[in-house]
Amino acid sequence: MKNFPIPTREQVSAVNQNIFDNLQGMVGFVPNLYAILAHSENGLSNYLALQNGKTSIRAKEREVINLVVSQVNNCSYCLSAHTQFAKMNGFTDEQILSVRRADIPFDSKLDALAKLVKSTTENRGHVSAEVLDNFFAAGYSKGSLIDVVIVIGDKIITNYLHALTDIPVDWPVAPELTLEAN
Repeated sequence: MKNFPIPTREQVSAVNQNIFDNLQGMVGFVPNLYAILAHSENGLSNYLALQNGKTSIRAKEREVINLVVSQVNNCSYCLSAHTQFAKMNGFTDEQILSVRRADIPFDSKLDALAKLVKSTTENRGHVSAEVLDNFFAAGYSKGSLIDVVIVIGDKIITNYLHALTDIPVDWPVAPELTLEAN
């Protein structure tokens, strides 16, 4: 939907206004994708509760999941936002492109994670035994698998929401990805 309205602080409920204030203080602005969640009385708070829930997934692993899912779903908004978060978590520009390709030569554990996430997203959860075995062989547990699927679900929510609304990207735009490594 083109021209999906992005609500201002004054146009949302008191609960969402408080969340906007918190986001403003933490991020420096209210990202457009969070703002459109505030069209729902509970959508923004429910999404943030999911996103900020306890997990065994480390911050770098979360960014691998976010970037791979967003690449598979071709979400320019989430790729742009999570490129910035990946940089804040210590990934270089070159490493971020490798992560988006789900080909991570610099870290075998993250590589196994990326391959699981890519296959899970592309195949709607139906992955080969080899991909799953490699994930566990890399040191992940059954609990990790559950937590990974929750993060995949989190990212699918925002990928789909951006696809439906086509709101403007308010992050530095992520570079286009070529299939071959540079």
